[in-house]
Amino acid sequence: MFVIFTDTDTDTTPEIAKKYDYKLISMPYFVNEKEIHPYEDFDVFNPHEYYEMLRKGVLPKTGGLSPQTYIDYFEPYFKDGYDILYVHFSKAMSSTFNSMKIAIDELKEKYPDRTLYTIDTKAITTLSLPIVELVGKMYKDGKSLEEILDFATKEVDKWTIYFFVEDLSFFRRSGRVSAPAAIMGNLIGICPIIYMSSEGVMTSVDKARGRKNVINKVLGYVEKLEENIKDYTVYIGHSDALETARYVGTLLKQKYGEDLNIYYSDVNPTAGAHCGPGGVGVCFHAKQRK
Repeated sequence: MFVIFTDTDTDTTPEIAKKYDYKLISMPYFVNEKEIHPYEDFDVFNPHEYYEMLRKGVLPKTGGLSPQTYIDYFEPYFKDGYDILYVHFSKAMSSTFNSMKIAIDELKEKYPDRTLYTIDTKAITTLSLPIVELVGKMYKDGKSLEEILDFATKEVDKWTIYFFVEDLSFFRRSGRVSAPAAIMGNLIGICPIIYMSSEGVMTSVDKARGRKNVINKVLGYVEKLEENIKDYTVYIGHSDALETARYVGTLLKQKYGEDLNIYYSDVNPTAGAHCGPGGVGVCFHAKQRK
C-alpha cells in the first residue's frame, strides 16, 4: 500500500490534489518576516493581489521546511502501514531536501519496513505540474508503484518549458541574471529566455528585445522541440500575466489547431517570489528538455 504526496511548489492546488488523492506539502514564504504556508494559512491563492504586492515593492523571501515538519507530514502514513511516493519540485533548487533526508532517517529507525519513494520532476511550478497530474492519473487508475516509477523515469525529461519575465529585478535577486544585465534589460527591453535544464536548474538560453520578439522565440522552441503536442496538454504558466498568457495560447492554437488543449496555471507564491510578476512560460511535451 502507498499514498502519494506532492508540494505546492509544483503549482498543485488543493483542488488538483483532491482530484488525484495527493497529500499536499505546503512550501513556505515570508512577507515582512511573517512565515506563510500556502493553503494552510489561506484557503485560496489570490494571484493578482499577491503580485500587486510585489509590484509595489514587497520582496518575499523563501525558506525550506524543518525535519520535524516533514516528520509531521509523513509519520501518520508510515504508522498506518503505508509507503509514500512523493512527487516533488527540483531537488537541485532547495536545501529543504536535506531536512527531508534527516526526517526520513529518523523515521526509518521507528518504521524500518516503510519506504519513501521519490520522483524528482527536476522542475518547479508549471513544468512540475504535468508530471504531478500524469502520476496522479496512474495512481487513480490503480497502477503499481513500479509502473509509476518506470513511467516517471522516462517521462520527466520529455517535458520542457521556456519562459520570460518583463521585469528582471526579481531574477536579479535570485541570481538568474546578473545585476548589470537586469538593469540594462529593464532599460532597453532585452529579456532573457529561461528554461529548466535536465539537472533541474534554471538556465538562460536566449534573449530577445521586446515582447513580440521574445514570444516568437519561445514559440520557435515549441516548434523545434514539440513531440505529439496535441496528444498532451500544453501548460501556460503565468505570474499575474493572464492577458499575455492567453495571447500566447491564441498563437499556439492558430498554429496547432483550435482543439489544442491548453491549461493556464498561476505560478504559486513561493516560486513567484523569485520570478516576480509578469512572467509567462510555455510547458509542453517534447523530444527532449532542450
